Amino acid sequence: MSQLRHLQMLMRYRAWADRLLFQTLANLPETSLTATQPIVFGNLLRTLNHVHCMDQVWKAHLQGVPHGFTSRNPEYCPAYDVLCTSQADIDDWYVRYAETLDEAACEEPIRFSFIGGGEGEMRRGDVLLHVINHATYHRGHVAMMMYGLSVPPPTTDLPVYLRDAG
Repeated sequence: MSQLRHLQMLMRYRAWADRLLFQTLANLPETSLTATQPIVFGNLLRTLNHVHCMDQVWKAHLQGVPHGFTSRNPEYCPAYDVLCTSQADIDDWYVRYAETLDEAACEEPIRFSFIGGGEGEMRRGDVLLHVINHATYHRGHVAMMMYGLSVPPPTTDLPVYLRDAG
């Protein structure tokens, strides 16, 4: 399988995993989602918001437009239902975007400025890989917070997705 096909599959996997996670979290009261947690973002909902905001940042970098964020942990955090819908929308955007790329576009470098300062350059394919990896990393944080709330997280392992996706 080519690198491009892997990226496209992993982007679909990420959207699947996010949907399972958000479906499970929908059963929790808002107070559980916003309860103080020993994590840099402060609580479960703000951790999900961080991932969503960074997805918006990388989307803007891919499009070559300003993203408007000045922090990786913005003060504003929407309610769960708003964030759930918005995350599904941006996941769908990334799936569609990955499907439009060809091998040459994956290799194309894009230049950007980091929120914390400094300039960067990454290939488009590497940006997509980072977006996938970043979400996986923070799903682990969310899973640990869910265990602390006595709510088992959904199984979002890649082999389960591959089995379920056929």
